[in-house]
Amino acid sequence: MVARSVLISLGLCGAAVLPLGGCGGGDAGGNPNGPTDPGEPTYEVTVTVFYDENDNGRLDDEEGARVPGVEVMIGSGSGTSAPNTGHALVRGIRAGAHQMAVRPESLPHFYQAGPPMPLQVPGPIEIDYPLTLPIGPNFPNLYLGLGDSITVGDGSSDGRGYVLKLQNLLGPHFRRAEVRGWGRSGDTAAETAEVARKSVRDTKAAYTLVLLGTNDWTFNMPSGCQDDVALCDTIESLRTILEEIDTFRSLPVIATLLPVNTALGAPPGRNLWIDQMNAQIRTLAQEEGALLVDANAAFKARGDLSQLFDDQVHPNDLGYEVLARAWFDGITRTRSASSSRHRLFGFSIGG
Repeated sequence: MVARSVLISLGLCGAAVLPLGGCGGGDAGGNPNGPTDPGEPTYEVTVTVFYDENDNGRLDDEEGARVPGVEVMIGSGSGTSAPNTGHALVRGIRAGAHQMAVRPESLPHFYQAGPPMPLQVPGPIEIDYPLTLPIGPNFPNLYLGLGDSITVGDGSSDGRGYVLKLQNLLGPHFRRAEVRGWGRSGDTAAETAEVARKSVRDTKAAYTLVLLGTNDWTFNMPSGCQDDVALCDTIESLRTILEEIDTFRSLPVIATLLPVNTALGAPPGRNLWIDQMNAQIRTLAQEEGALLVDANAAFKARGDLSQLFDDQVHPNDLGYEVLARAWFDGITRTRSASSSRHRLFGFSIGG
């Protein structure tokens, strides 16, 4: 499992390491008894938030990933870790004993922090403060896209769809990321469910991104699926896939179905069917502890859907950029930005 650590260097208001005197800082220094004396020196702490990949509680040389957007608190002072570097600067801390912690609501989904840690100011000191992911033996920083021809990348100029576009977003954000796509053109959710176990097991990705169900409109016609989503086997097939992902300790992320392009002949009733299916996908995500990515809403927010498609159902390059951004926004979204609670491996992770 990948974990994150925190490197802390202390200085006096502007010094990188060595404490200096009299910088002010108001009452942000963690004094529980009142404001800081203007004549009393205060200190600043730079916290680098790491992902502790082997969950050993310390930063190892090969652990280069960072977790941005995390609010670090020392006393009553706080700072937020930056993309790529993971640095959070906390200013105005008085000398003395403090506790360092992160605000749980600021963590991206699935990340876990340890208990508050004691911190003596001034330093300089180094403290490992690991953030971890419950991924068992899976590969840290590896993302697997699981789906049909949209995951394959049909309609894109490079044939890679959202895969490289998402990797180019996640890499600079977390500093490390590899995205792989595993899709089978024309597959229904049920057909992918039959083979998902082996793919998830063999890839050992930290995250598995599921986008499936588009083809169910076409291939489930004899069952009356087009007339009534309750007659489709889509949701139960997706449930099977999410359970397989859970079995192999990958982190489940599921997207709503993309709308279709009626400008090129897709029947308007198909988008109504997709909206009804997506309502069930949202419920499924909550039931199974999956992180929901509303890719459908991301497409509709762009207005003219015809500008995002290569044909009736496959995005063009611009559409795949929108899809990649939707995945990225969902994966990096903090718990406080989510309106629902999720459960993973028996504990609450929602915000």
